[in-house]
Amino acid sequence: MSVTRAQFQRMALTFPETAESAHQNHPDFRVRGKIFATLGPSGTQRGMVKLTPEQQAEFIADAPKTFSPESGAWGRSGCTRVDLKSAKQEILRHAILAAWLNAAPNQLAKKFEASH
Repeated sequence: MSVTRAQFQRMALTFPETAESAHQNHPDFRVRGKIFATLGPSGTQRGMVKLTPEQQAEFIADAPKTFSPESGAWGRSGCTRVDLKSAKQEILRHAILAAWLNAAPNQLAKKFEASH
């Protein structure tokens, strides 16, 4: 029940106005220039989603083997590590969506939510 790096990438790119770029030598996903998710360096099986601290706590409670806070201030602010080896596609898609909604401008997020 793992998720591949390519599946994570495809999930992130399904959201409107998402572009893939690079940050610290690994892929990131941005909506209108704001990073909402990243993949770890090549060869790793991890990613990151930018959640609120409250969302982070919920995802960790629901899937503690998959989600954990990033270290230090990043983790305390909601940056959440994703272990792709233990991730299930459905919950990961929800986490990526939450991160995208957090980063997207309000009008774009509302338009997306209204259409789904």
